[in-house]
Amino acid sequence: MPTLTVIDHPLVQHKLTILRRRETPTGRFHEVVREVSVLMGYELTRDLALEERPVTTPLTTFEAPLLSGKKLCLVSIMRAGQGMLDGMRSLLPSARIGHIGLYRDQETLTPIEYFFKVPSDIEERLVILVDPMLATGHTATAAVHRLKEAGAASIRLAVLVAAPEGLRTFHESHPDVAVYAGSVDERLDEHGYILPGLGDAGDRMFGTR
Repeated sequence: MPTLTVIDHPLVQHKLTILRRRETPTGRFHEVVREVSVLMGYELTRDLALEERPVTTPLTTFEAPLLSGKKLCLVSIMRAGQGMLDGMRSLLPSARIGHIGLYRDQETLTPIEYFFKVPSDIEERLVILVDPMLATGHTATAAVHRLKEAGAASIRLAVLVAAPEGLRTFHESHPDVAVYAGSVDERLDEHGYILPGLGDAGDRMFGTR
């Protein structure tokens, strides 16, 4: 996939292993999701444009780099995306926030929408869509469809763990959207869960397993 970037930084890989461990407790799981998201955020924003502006230090005034260009919007696929949103927001506190409520029908594995709220000027913003898992790919595909319907023209998807099947499905529908993943795992099981994966991220994050 030409649009896929696997973030193989040692800290990201170390923290993913903590998330994969069955014995990692809920509070620690949520904390590490935030930590990994901050690290991934550096890679997602590596190419943001800078411009020179005058800045006065305690000693002198000079031209210093500050962000310019597109404004940002962070969008979480509820509910599991909330942990990643928390991490990204700590890195990008001025970004606008959107939410998409989707859940996966356990029989058909298709996404069902129950909530959608994004900034009214989303067409002017770089959108970073976050969700811990890209399994079948249907949920992320549906979320990006809705964002495009709302006017979003520049979208990036950030996930902790992806399955090859989900990446293919997503890329077939949205070849223009860059995907950033901490890991591409082996495959999906017969229930549509990623192997080896890290389990149900939402349940593990909020203690509802």
